[in-house]
Amino acid sequence: MINKKVELLSPAGNLEKLQIAINYGADAVYGGVSSFSLRIRSGKEFDIDSFKQGIDYAHERGKKVYVTINSFPFNSQIKLYEKHILQMAELSPDAFIVASPGIVKMAHNIAPNIPIHLSTQANVMNALDAQVYYDMGVKRIIAAREISLKDCEAIKKAIPELEIEVFVHGSMCFAYSGRCLISALQMGRVPNRGSCANDCRFPYEIFAHNPETNTTFRLDEEEGVGTYIMNSKDMNLASHIDEILRSGVINSLKIEGRTKSPYYVGVVTKAYRHAIDDYYAGDYVPQRYQDELNTTQNRGFTDAYLISRPFEKHDTQSHDFTIQYGTHQVAALVSSDGLSWRCKDKTCIGDKVEIVLPVGYTIDEVDNEYGKIEKIEDSYWMTVKKIISKEGREFECIHSGDERDIILPCKLPPYTILRRGIDEALLKKGLMDEGGGCGA
Repeated sequence: MINKKVELLSPAGNLEKLQIAINYGADAVYGGVSSFSLRIRSGKEFDIDSFKQGIDYAHERGKKVYVTINSFPFNSQIKLYEKHILQMAELSPDAFIVASPGIVKMAHNIAPNIPIHLSTQANVMNALDAQVYYDMGVKRIIAAREISLKDCEAIKKAIPELEIEVFVHGSMCFAYSGRCLISALQMGRVPNRGSCANDCRFPYEIFAHNPETNTTFRLDEEEGVGTYIMNSKDMNLASHIDEILRSGVINSLKIEGRTKSPYYVGVVTKAYRHAIDDYYAGDYVPQRYQDELNTTQNRGFTDAYLISRPFEKHDTQSHDFTIQYGTHQVAALVSSDGLSWRCKDKTCIGDKVEIVLPVGYTIDEVDNEYGKIEKIEDSYWMTVKKIISKEGREFECIHSGDERDIILPCKLPPYTILRRGIDEALLKKGLMDEGGGCGA
């Protein structure tokens, strides 16, 4: 059985990121309000009104919004969950994402008209478990990151009507799909309650202790290996989209990252949008998408376990760093009305920045007092001639964090990204010398 065109599902950490994801090609987004989501920090960036605004924005454009209610409740919170589910149902989302069997039942009873998607936290890996949840009324399973494509095929064969969603990009967990207590042990923050402190991303020193002599020795790490002993690389399956779609059993491709930057959301969504569309058009070129994904900050990339078995993988951890620069740095983000930009990285008169357009847009070349927009090969570039705010204040340079709206040379598509190469960005920050080496 071959499914209809696969869905691209992107993270919505707040209203702006939701709108960016949709403008850059997402078919659906996921996000939540309050601590009942597994990302408390992003949940706090939405309130009921802004989340409703996001749902309306998506629906007006024919897109979907899935509400994350995927933490695990304590007995004292059951009534709060009931109230929250009822409140979310009134916003008319397209699905609830839940993890607990009890909350599956609760959501079905409170809002039987809203589909239920089973969170990856439920760790479904086989048709037996999938059948249990399907019988409970679950429409879609978000498979564990550790699942293989063959197991997805087996689940689909056993339960043809059950939708399957898989992660294709983003952070990987050191533990088994989030079943981790390191953060709770060290920081008192419980990962499966949405407040993971990412302790696995820290560098660690290892000691050996002899209780008989009460002597402790620090163990020296082998040079070049590093001490980030639990730091998983980021998932990146852009080079396997053809295999995934050819299987015909996957309904949705999911990008992780509700707490990541607007630049990440836009660029990663656009890369996978093009990968999907190019596959269906018979023009699938993996390097094309990898070049864009490499512009984002990352922990190194791995294709993880969907295509390969876990014991066959020996490249899934970055021991010598926690995160690295991508090849590019966002310089500015265009406003929702397309008339101005806000600085994200120091920008001065005379700077030349690359224009990254949302999906489906083209622009005209222009040259006026505010700047010059030109097409060079396959990319658009903007040279800054004047930095003047809407209030009329002029600058030679403007710095990251300045919230002034700077007038554009012409109207651009909403949430257009302006970026520069990482070497130029580091040079501006004084972190790299003119010869290309890191500064003192």
